[in-house]
Amino acid sequence: MIKRKLVKTRTLTPGMKIDQAIIDRLGRVLVARGAELDEYVIDSLLKLGIMNIYIQDGEADPDEDKIVISKAAEKKIEKLYTEDRSKVTLSNSVRKRVAEGIQFIYSGDTSSAVSDATASITNDLLDAIDSNDAIAIDISTLKTSDEYTFKHSVDVATIAMILGKQQGLSRKQIYEIGVSGLLHDVGKTKVPLEILNKPARLDEEEFAIMKQHSVFSFRMVQNNPDFNNEIAYAVLQHHEKINGSGYPMGVNEAQITPYAKILSVADIYDALVTERPYKPAFTQRDAVEMIMSMTNELDMTAMKSFLESMILYPVGSIVELSNGEKAKVVRNSPHYILRPIVVGLTSGKVYDLGSDLKCANVIIL
Repeated sequence: MIKRKLVKTRTLTPGMKIDQAIIDRLGRVLVARGAELDEYVIDSLLKLGIMNIYIQDGEADPDEDKIVISKAAEKKIEKLYTEDRSKVTLSNSVRKRVAEGIQFIYSGDTSSAVSDATASITNDLLDAIDSNDAIAIDISTLKTSDEYTFKHSVDVATIAMILGKQQGLSRKQIYEIGVSGLLHDVGKTKVPLEILNKPARLDEEEFAIMKQHSVFSFRMVQNNPDFNNEIAYAVLQHHEKINGSGYPMGVNEAQITPYAKILSVADIYDALVTERPYKPAFTQRDAVEMIMSMTNELDMTAMKSFLESMILYPVGSIVELSNGEKAKVVRNSPHYILRPIVVGLTSGKVYDLGSDLKCANVIIL
């Protein structure tokens, strides 16, 4: 079994495999997760000031991913299988355009071409939502880039647009929320690499610098006449909390723009489920439970829209239950985001995790 181990960079030896991605301030991957280290890469990490990194420790079990489905299970799966609600999907051509456009946006260019690229991506995302009247999202299907900052920006924009649609906002408002999502982290291009790539908790001084990224983003957006104040303040306030505990200004619910309330939920969820240099990814279940616990920090309308929009366990996916059995998801409900109907692959037993009280003690791990 492969485990994750944090080691000092100076103790690395050629042949070890890195278990995190190393990115630059533009979000570009300098060293991919899973890459085998050599002397040149190790020396480069030290020169970048990266003093600790995660490596892969151990070996993979070749039989670990083998899945066997019993005849009884196959019959139940076929009978109960219900397609998910319409989800946002991106064609290969759109993915390519979005990937190229988002890299340009985060290149540091301040010309009007950035406005054009942002508008183009947002319109592509809006068309993707409209094309099949999407009302749900599975972020694992988006994958516009392997580079965190780019992917995260597209994820946040898309999630936020779906939440806006769930709330019945106008097409213009949904468009502006999408633009805000794409630009919310552009200020990270001003944050030093050693802070962006630090594989451990930031100290107070480093965190103070990191928190300035939303101010940097705000200034970059505000200085562009193609973006209005609603977009600029959504970018500025996406880390604010309704109880005043957020940053950079510590404002409360009444002072936070509606767009920022939506962006905040989308940003937190996507950050939690994405691996970063300083932390492994949380499971989708853990991320949703963390968001559900933040009732004193996040806007309830935005949270409700989020819970009704996200598909954590797409129909057809294999999950592991707390009773030790693997199961296939056959039906989802927007009211029970964490508890779909599944069928045990070995027993063929149907687990209605959302409605059947007999399944109350069974969860998806």
